[in-house]
Amino acid sequence: MTSRARGGGHAHKEWVGSVEGMDRWEIDEWLASLTRVAASTRAVYRRDIRDAAAWLDERGRDVPSEVTRRDLRGYLAELDNRGYARRTTARKASVIRRYFHWTQRTGRVDHDPSAALSAPRGTATLPRVLSAEELDGLFEGGPRSEDRREIELRDRAVVELLYGSGLRVSELCGLRRSDIAGAAGTISVWGKGDKQRRVPISEPASVALAEWISEGRPCVVSDASPDDVVFLNRRGKPLSPRDVRRLLDRRSPTPTHPHALRHTFATHLLDGGADLRAVQELLGHADLATTQIYTRVSRERMREVHRSTHPRA
Repeated sequence: MTSRARGGGHAHKEWVGSVEGMDRWEIDEWLASLTRVAASTRAVYRRDIRDAAAWLDERGRDVPSEVTRRDLRGYLAELDNRGYARRTTARKASVIRRYFHWTQRTGRVDHDPSAALSAPRGTATLPRVLSAEELDGLFEGGPRSEDRREIELRDRAVVELLYGSGLRVSELCGLRRSDIAGAAGTISVWGKGDKQRRVPISEPASVALAEWISEGRPCVVSDASPDDVVFLNRRGKPLSPRDVRRLLDRRSPTPTHPHALRHTFATHLLDGGADLRAVQELLGHADLATTQIYTRVSRERMREVHRSTHPRA
């Protein structure tokens, strides 16, 4: 695998909170105090604390001094209920502890509500796999008379690539025209750690992508549109992960996260007998253990089929 520098993705915020109220949390001042922390890490810290502050603000805790340990535990429990990975919730808990330690050390609060705060143990939830009906809905879409044909071409290409090649949403949004050149039936994607891999694309995805580029994309290009970005939004700007989430929600009767298509891609490969290491390579996982979760999903699906269809199950 090779690497190259790429532009950053778009963080997805779960809670908007009060934009004006963010100043009361003095997040910029805290980040400025982290002189030995890399800029990329500070960006993650900013997002994590802004999300926590927005959640707390919605519940009437609009300044750090009003926050209690119970509030923070409630926030972490909410993350767990929403299906966040344990590692992600643990990181957010760590960032919260670091922030409140600073507020106490600098005299902004009398006590540290995050002392000894830990992420909930939670349950080992399995990745969500879309049903055949949900997939059909995403591919076919619903009646969308307000959508221009070029938007339908784009949306279909997005769904085909997310499911047909198991791309991360950041990988899809980061696709460049040079990434889809080369060997027919494959594209280059740039994953975590700026690692490049070549992945196959299905025939329907190849057709949908070609139609979007030749017929749909020229209709939304503006003077500000970058020449090399494959997917653009209605305003001609690069498609963002939030844009992708919205287009999936338009096409699906139930809320569908882009990552659910990646989960479904991996599970369907294993259901069909694919080798685990081949799936690891296709997904761009650095660690085989990350891919192994899908073997549990496949076993659970087989058990469910047995329970629901066998007369003596």
